[in-house]
Amino acid sequence: MQTLKQYLEEHPFFKGIKPHHLENILGCATSVQFDAGQYILREGEEANNFYIIILGKVTLEIFTPDRGPINIQTIGEGEVLGWSWLIPPYHWHYDARAIELTRAIALDGKCLRNKCEEDHDLGYELLKRFTHIITSRLEATRLQLLDVYGVH
Repeated sequence: MQTLKQYLEEHPFFKGIKPHHLENILGCATSVQFDAGQYILREGEEANNFYIIILGKVTLEIFTPDRGPINIQTIGEGEVLGWSWLIPPYHWHYDARAIELTRAIALDGKCLRNKCEEDHDLGYELLKRFTHIITSRLEATRLQLLDVYGVH
């Protein structure tokens, strides 16, 4: 069983990050578990964490009044969940629900925002890394909505 430090050191999201930045990030990390069906994020709620999925699967959903929840993307082992903790006003833009038992590393967004204010280089590193995730989620949303609404 890897420690949190070993897991994060080897994770592609943190590849090449300076050791002192990783130490700051580790100070905000804890292990968490979600049961199948449990909501991890709810659209509109305050965004205070992000997660590195260790095991399990999570569906990202948006709710529409006429169709109910629409699956935008399913993410799993090794992927990062949540970017809204980094961008004001710090509210989730979608729901995320575990679709099977899911273990993850939770990173406290408030803790990290404070560390980023103290060390702008850390903030810049995290922002660069999250830009790829934001872009991926927006593209997945666009493709899913094109499919759902039959627009081609």
